[in-house]
Amino acid sequence: MNENKVKRRFGDRYEGRRIRGYNPMDRVAWYIMPRRNGATNLLAYSVDVASMEDYIRQKRAEGLDSFGITHVLLAAYVRTVSQRPALNRFLSGQKLYARNEIWVNMDVKKEMRTGSPDTVIKAVFPKDATARQVYEVLNSTVKAAKEEDSSFDGTARALNYIPGLVLKLVMGILRFMDYFGLIPASLIRVSPFHGSLFITSMGSLGIPPVFHHLYDFGNVPVFCSFGAKEKRLEVQRDGTVAEVHYIPYTFTTDERICDGFYYASAFKLLRGYLKDPWQLDVPPESVKEDIR
Repeated sequence: MNENKVKRRFGDRYEGRRIRGYNPMDRVAWYIMPRRNGATNLLAYSVDVASMEDYIRQKRAEGLDSFGITHVLLAAYVRTVSQRPALNRFLSGQKLYARNEIWVNMDVKKEMRTGSPDTVIKAVFPKDATARQVYEVLNSTVKAAKEEDSSFDGTARALNYIPGLVLKLVMGILRFMDYFGLIPASLIRVSPFHGSLFITSMGSLGIPPVFHHLYDFGNVPVFCSFGAKEKRLEVQRDGTVAEVHYIPYTFTTDERICDGFYYASAFKLLRGYLKDPWQLDVPPESVKEDIR
């Protein structure tokens, strides 16, 4: 499933190729802010969902029965990454990498009831994915996780049997291995701490989105949370007052992977896809590659 056609070079990792064309000043920041949580920015947005709701109704009429806001948001993010590839970078071992694939991690409940166990899924999306493809990949990944224990569940269960002090030592070894890119590919493929994006829905719980922390272990550089629909009264151009529905969403980002101007450009593009999701029905004209 690896989409990266570039020949692997010395210094590349399993999940990404090393970027060597960075600004020298950036490298200093990687040592000043060595941990992800010491280099985070918090961003809050909201978007009028009128067009999105029309789009969702159309998709459900086309047979995508469970199509919803999560699918639109993920499709918009995947499309944004295809045009702003620096969003898919990550820092590991004080080195910058361009991730080969788009990996999205999500925490899901096996049943919608309190006490039901959680599991973490990892969905892998093509860089040129349409909304329908995002729907199919996400739903099949969620279905598989709910029907049987995922590889992540088995790994977590195995670690749980290790005594506390020994587990602390094991985690120290894993951190050391991760720093130098030595963790086995099989473990990285199931790890919720390695990926392009971690996304969580607060809307299903009926609460606003949280500003979720990033994880210092692994290399996920962006965490997205979106909340329940909000109603606002707004004055229209003709002077009347109308009720407008918004979806609030937040991002926690690792500021070291790209600069603020780039982030602003990317999230402005994302907002445009959310306001006009019909753009996501066709593949992008081209997929932009990150710098060398």
